[in-house]
Amino acid sequence: MAKQTFPAGFFWGASTSSYQIEGALDEDGRGNSVWDTFAAAGKIADGSNAARACDHYHRWPEDIALMKAAGFGAYRFSIAWPRILPEGSGAVNQKGLDFYSRLVDGLLAAGIRPMACLYHWDLPQALEDKGGWQGREVVGPFAEYAAVVTRHLADRVKDWMMLNEPNVVAIFGYGVGDHAPGHKLGEQGILRALHHQNLAQGAALRAIAAQHSGLTLGTVINLQPCRGESDKPEDVAAAARWDAVWNRVPLDGLLRGQIPPLLAEKMKAFVLPGDEEAIRYPIDLLGINYYSRMTMKYETGHPFDVWWGDPRAERYTFMGWPVQADGLYDLLMSIKTDYGNLPVFIAENGAAYDDVVSADGAVHDAERVAFLKDHLLAVAKAVAMGCQVKGYLCWSLLDNFEWGFGLAKRFGIIRVDYDSQLRTPKDSYRYFSQVVKSNALE
Repeated sequence: MAKQTFPAGFFWGASTSSYQIEGALDEDGRGNSVWDTFAAAGKIADGSNAARACDHYHRWPEDIALMKAAGFGAYRFSIAWPRILPEGSGAVNQKGLDFYSRLVDGLLAAGIRPMACLYHWDLPQALEDKGGWQGREVVGPFAEYAAVVTRHLADRVKDWMMLNEPNVVAIFGYGVGDHAPGHKLGEQGILRALHHQNLAQGAALRAIAAQHSGLTLGTVINLQPCRGESDKPEDVAAAARWDAVWNRVPLDGLLRGQIPPLLAEKMKAFVLPGDEEAIRYPIDLLGINYYSRMTMKYETGHPFDVWWGDPRAERYTFMGWPVQADGLYDLLMSIKTDYGNLPVFIAENGAAYDDVVSADGAVHDAERVAFLKDHLLAVAKAVAMGCQVKGYLCWSLLDNFEWGFGLAKRFGIIRVDYDSQLRTPKDSYRYFSQVVKSNALE
């Protein structure tokens, strides 16, 4: 294989999220989130919780040192809304702001670009008690939260992402109940949560832009090309409906100010005059999370009469997800074609495998190395075809609390022993570090 070189200025690093790594859930004035409530109700598959997780709240200097040693130039982290505004709005918790200020200063001292995400699923429980993403009452508090955080950190943090994976929040949190807050509200619950996240995002973008200039503003969406399990018309139509829900509501809302025509009738009860303009905003940078394609089939009894089909893949991750690196290339090309080739970065891409510590004390995760290599080749191919891909952040820096699965699924390029908190860089860490430092694939 010929050497694949990435453009000058291409940024490399990793992503994490606050709830999955920080721990310290009851320290320094943090309020409760919907995930605290969900875990306390016994909804986590392995019975674990995130009370300690990776203890990043206390061990962040060690984690920054590991990023610096790998040569990372960027780090996307999320800010815990309940640490800043314990009740979702109103009183500001200065200790929460101080934590992120220390983290940002540590990153800058290490030469690492801090990329902040305002919302990675840890909605304050106080706001969920008022309806959460099912109503408009959450829009104002999110804009308030965005203004508070940027007022304290935008002097040093120049990259601001509003949301992370609003489609996952809506579908799994409000539609089928597998994620916090655990509601099973079906189609209307999904679409309401999507629309109100779009509204909150638009309000936050405007609130930040009104008080700051010179920032890079964007958001992060999990995008997955959808196709039918078969060529049967009902499967093809099912895939089109799922594409409208999963990809087009967040994308077309933000970038075009449009409700997908396939969903207009279902959404007309809560899309009010002026909403489409309110959700549209000319962002500077779109974060893309990619894990696989989606193969869908027609099946009644599920939202939108759609269910997961058989992808017939040759390889699967420990999550049971197909390994389909070609889907990342196709996705990037479709963004280039359909949305004016706006600047994007890969905000998450990675895989969980059943990692084991070998007798030599190392973690030889050859499957993850292969996964990263295949997907980096797809990115390189898209860049060569003119796609404006500005950077790549792997998911994830650390093994962490994997939401409804608990601590049993390991996505990190660094292993975390949850008892001792020992960090062990895996083979994938060393492989990725080589790519980062050379800005190229051999």
